Amino acid sequence: MSCSNCSSGGGTPRGCQNNGNCSSGGCNKLEVYDWLVNMSLPGNQAPYDIVEVRFKNSRKNFYRNSKGLSLQVGDVVAVEETSGHDIGVISIVGELARIQVKKKETNFKPLESKKIYRIASQEDIDKWIKARSLEEDLMRRSRVMAIELALEMKISDVEYQGDLTKATFYYTAEGRVDFRQLIKNMAEEFKVRVEMRQIGSRQEASRLGGIGSCGRELCCSTWLTDFRSVSTSAARYQQLSLNPQKLAGQCGKLKCCLNYELDMYIDSMKSFPKSEIRLKTDKGSAYHIKTDVFKRQMWYVYEGDSGSGLIALTPERVKEIIELNISGNKPKELAEFVTPLAVKEPDYSNVVGQDSLNRFENSFKKKKNKAKPNTTQNSTFKPNPRAQKPSDMGENNVEKVVHKPNPHPKRLQQINNPVQATSQQVIVGETPVIKANPNKKRKNNRNKPKPTNTGNNETIA
Repeated sequence: MSCSNCSSGGGTPRGCQNNGNCSSGGCNKLEVYDWLVNMSLPGNQAPYDIVEVRFKNSRKNFYRNSKGLSLQVGDVVAVEETSGHDIGVISIVGELARIQVKKKETNFKPLESKKIYRIASQEDIDKWIKARSLEEDLMRRSRVMAIELALEMKISDVEYQGDLTKATFYYTAEGRVDFRQLIKNMAEEFKVRVEMRQIGSRQEASRLGGIGSCGRELCCSTWLTDFRSVSTSAARYQQLSLNPQKLAGQCGKLKCCLNYELDMYIDSMKSFPKSEIRLKTDKGSAYHIKTDVFKRQMWYVYEGDSGSGLIALTPERVKEIIELNISGNKPKELAEFVTPLAVKEPDYSNVVGQDSLNRFENSFKKKKNKAKPNTTQNSTFKPNPRAQKPSDMGENNVEKVVHKPNPHPKRLQQINNPVQATSQQVIVGETPVIKANPNKKRKNNRNKPKPTNTGNNETIA
């Protein structure tokens, strides 16, 4: 069975990637991990008969298992309602349900609580899925009716009862709204019992869900169960600018996360002197501008001399100046009490070069083909290693060149006419000698006349 709240039809999930196995009915909103599920009860103790049932979105309620049914987390059950029955999913059973009842319900009476009728049949589940598919169209039509009657209200959500006999409309409004005519019109057109329920803007965000400015799902729709009041003093303690656009959440109210670290800030601010006290010096009086709780620094500026810049002081040094002022003394200036920071802060402004607009120019430039050097002109000729034997070296380490007669004088060609034969340049010491290659065979030169031998073999030594 797919999630009835995010299914796109035919049991296919719309985006929560549950692969058709979601059984929470609300995309796991306010899901609770049962950490007592594997704990065995003491002897002769009956299991707790109150269970928590989750309905559409974040709506939950407690019901009594009067028939002693074997219920597990994720079971779809039919529960008692004022008229008819509703379909929900079991979210908590056992001893964890007992803890949740004590936490949420202060005046809970188990005997007066509503009961669980049965485990839902396939017919109940089919009717429940049909009810979920009708809610979106019903909400749009109800909004049109409210606009036609010029009612200052916003219908944010509609929830059908599991047996299709009642529809609950959740709306938000700034003041009281006379919707009696609206209820009559909706009951005549929709053929169901209509119930109007006003909720706050935070409850609306909790039911609808969304993504916060931090990039995560809203806390009120995932784990936050109670909504504590958030005041602007929470932002002042944390040295935040009172910008409504940045401090407000999806609901339009101050963000609930402003309260998360408020206690830590309050404890840290106890060691700071009051920011209202002005520091008196011979140079002039200085007043407080801002405070950094984590760096433990307070910034001051002289009256009438804001161009000189801010002066950062530690809370301990500020207390010393205040004590001097109480005793009737004045320091010359605040710069005498400035304590340099022991550790220099690293610069994270451009760690990987993301701020540079031309950071890829050098890496993508085509390398120009450099002209290859002429090997025939710039080559370095090494001397013959056979001619560098110790026996061939003189007293002054001067290389001696031994000249041997050519055993094949006919194969030696004229130096002045090297084109007639393929020659190889041999270096002996530093003097080049051009010799014919004796191992290279001539091709297609059989009919050509051989060069005449003059009998004079010329050798350059």
